[in-house]
Amino acid sequence: MSEEGRQRLPFNEGGKLSRRTVVAIAIVAGALLFILGMVIGSERTKNGQSVILGTAEQPSGVDFSPVWKAWQVIDDKFVPAAVATTTRLATSTEEANQVRVWGMIQGLAESLQDPYTFFLPPVENEIFAEDIKGAFEGVGMEIAVRDQVLTVVAPLRGAPAEKAGIQSGDKILKIDEALTRGMDISAAVSRIRGEKGTQVRLLVIREGWSEAREIRVTRDIINVPTIITTKRDDGIFVIELRSFTANSPELFRGALREFVESGQHRLILDLRRNPGGYLEAAVDMASWFLPSGRVVVTEDYAGNADNIVHRSRGYDIFNENLRMVILVDNGSASASEILAGALKHWGVAKMVGDSTFGKGSVQELVEITKDTALKVTVARWVGPDGIPIPLEGIAPDVVVKLTEEDAKADKDPQLDRAVEILKEM
Repeated sequence: MSEEGRQRLPFNEGGKLSRRTVVAIAIVAGALLFILGMVIGSERTKNGQSVILGTAEQPSGVDFSPVWKAWQVIDDKFVPAAVATTTRLATSTEEANQVRVWGMIQGLAESLQDPYTFFLPPVENEIFAEDIKGAFEGVGMEIAVRDQVLTVVAPLRGAPAEKAGIQSGDKILKIDEALTRGMDISAAVSRIRGEKGTQVRLLVIREGWSEAREIRVTRDIINVPTIITTKRDDGIFVIELRSFTANSPELFRGALREFVESGQHRLILDLRRNPGGYLEAAVDMASWFLPSGRVVVTEDYAGNADNIVHRSRGYDIFNENLRMVILVDNGSASASEILAGALKHWGVAKMVGDSTFGKGSVQELVEITKDTALKVTVARWVGPDGIPIPLEGIAPDVVVKLTEEDAKADKDPQLDRAVEILKEM
C-alpha cells in the first residue's frame, strides 16, 4: 500500500484486529434478557465489614411482630372469595405458606420503588434462566416499568412484536384481560411469554394517539440477533449492532476488520433499538477507539462497595482520519448508552437520532433459594464525564425524530442525516 493510501485509512499504522478471549459479565437492560452477574452464596464488602450473601440473620432494630400478627390473622380468619375457575389455589398448607413467603419477599422488593428490583419465584426464575440462553418463545421485545406503567424499551428487529407494529416507548395498559398498572416485570413477562403460534393481545397507548389500540402479536421462537454489516455504494460503512451478547466482541472485531479492509474511513454504528446486554462487551468495543486508560464507565455503589472504573484496554487502532456517527433512539439502553456515551464524550463520534432510554443502573441476580432469586439494583452507571446516565436518557448531538409515517413509508431520516453529516466531515 502506498503512503498516500495509508494516510486515507482510518486505522493506526500497524494496528491489527487481533483475536482475544472475552470474559463477559452480564448486565440487565431493561427487563429480562441479561444479568450483570450471579452472586450466589458469595462475599462482598460493605462499609468495611464482611457480608455473607446466601446466609441470613434477622436484622437488629427491626420489629417483625406486625408481620407475624398479620400472618396469624390470615391463618385465623381468611376465607377465599369466589374466584375464576382458571385461578389455581394452593392445594396444601405447606404450599400456601410458601406462596405467602414469596409474596412477602416480593413486597419487600416493591417497597424500594425501583422498577429493576424484583423477586423471581420458581416459575419466573425458570423463565429468566431461559432468557439468558439467548433463545426462547415469545414476542421479542424488551420491557421496563416507567412511572408505574409497563413500557416497551425496544422490540427486537424482525421479531413478532416489531412485525405487529410495537414501537419503542409504547405503553402497555393491558395484557389480554389483565391490567398492567402495578404489575411487576416478571408477572408481565410470564403473561406475554407463550408457545409458538399462540397469540397475545396488548392494549397499547402511544405518544400522538388519542386513544389506546389493541395490537395482537403471534408468538414465535426468538433468537437474539447480533451484528449486520453493510458497505454502501456511497462509500459509507454501516455496522448495525442489535444486542450485546457474550460473543458480540468477537463479532464486532470481525465487523471492524471488514470496515478496515474496505478501505473506507466513514463509519456508522447503529445502536437503535439495542436494549443492551453484557457490560464487558461494551467496554471491549469502546477499546478499539480509545487509548489505554480512558474511562468508559464507572459503577457507583454509593458507599456499599468500592466503585469499579471500567477503562479502555487501548486497542485504539483508528487514527484521526476516522469519521464516525452513532445512531441512537429511545430503544438504545444500558450497554448501548455506555458505548455511545463514552465515544461521544471522548470526541470519537457524533450521536445522531433521538434520546436514549435512560437505563442507568446495575443489577445483580442473587439466589434466595435453589429455585428462586432476587434481582436487585446495586449500583448506578456514571459516564466518563462523572455524570450518571439520566432517567430521560442521553441527548444526541443532532436530534432527528423517526415518525410512524416515516416507518410506514420505509423512510429513515435518522440514517439519512447521519450520512449527510459524514459527508460533511
